[in-house]
Amino acid sequence: MTTTARPGTDTNAGTDAGTSTGTNAGTDADTQTGARPPGAATGTAPRGLRDFYENPAVPVASGNARSLRQARMLAAALGPAAARPAVVLDVGCGDGTAAATAAPLLAGHRVIGVDWSQDALRRARTRLTDVVRGELAADRLPFRSGVADAVLFSEVIEHLIDPDSALDELRRVLRPGGHLMLSTPNLAAWYNRALLLAGVQPVFSEVSLRAIHGRPGSEVVGHLRLYTARALREFVTASGFEVVRVQGAPFHGVPRPMRPLDRLACAAPSLSSILLLHARRT
Repeated sequence: MTTTARPGTDTNAGTDAGTSTGTNAGTDADTQTGARPPGAATGTAPRGLRDFYENPAVPVASGNARSLRQARMLAAALGPAAARPAVVLDVGCGDGTAAATAAPLLAGHRVIGVDWSQDALRRARTRLTDVVRGELAADRLPFRSGVADAVLFSEVIEHLIDPDSALDELRRVLRPGGHLMLSTPNLAAWYNRALLLAGVQPVFSEVSLRAIHGRPGSEVVGHLRLYTARALREFVTASGFEVVRVQGAPFHGVPRPMRPLDRLACAAPSLSSILLLHARRT
């Protein structure tokens, strides 16, 4: 998870990213995707946050239901790999479970996991062929402009100090017309509306990195920002993307008796637990 990306352009835009596959994780991936070595970006996040995300006890994976729905959206957008294999960057890949879940639906396409956390990357290498260390910070992602056909940005934006610069950087590495698949918890989920009416802190929101206060649940994951469906649409559009679709997904942490209702709420994304947004780079 990262914080203060810097927007910009790259004179080496247009490098072919799909000429080779089956590289060794974290090594050959750099040269075969037009990648640049990740710079030593330090001091870009408060030390407490950087330590927090390197803690192996902090969860780095989300539920399979969200991952599958997002993978289906991406597979439909990319089409069969036989026509033209695509390069997909899973930015903030965590332990690689989301990309591994999507892999059967993205057969033939190349998925590269990118994360800042060394602990997360160690786990991701057990699931992904290509893994690269990089962050949305001052030295930018270690890829040339326009190298990616799609970016998976799953459960990352809620952890960022500077989401504006992060989307600038994702837009840079995407080719024109490339796909952004973003997912994030919904501040206005159906149960959060009820909790706020009762004066209770909404689920997904956190006031401390040490413990949960004032809301249900006990797991601290470092959420700094939360979005409603409307706010997310407006934000992504203002960042130079055309929003194609917003869908809902269930949350694996909902108590079992409430899960049927949570799945039902997915029919109305503005009420769903998780927001899945598909946008194209303009």
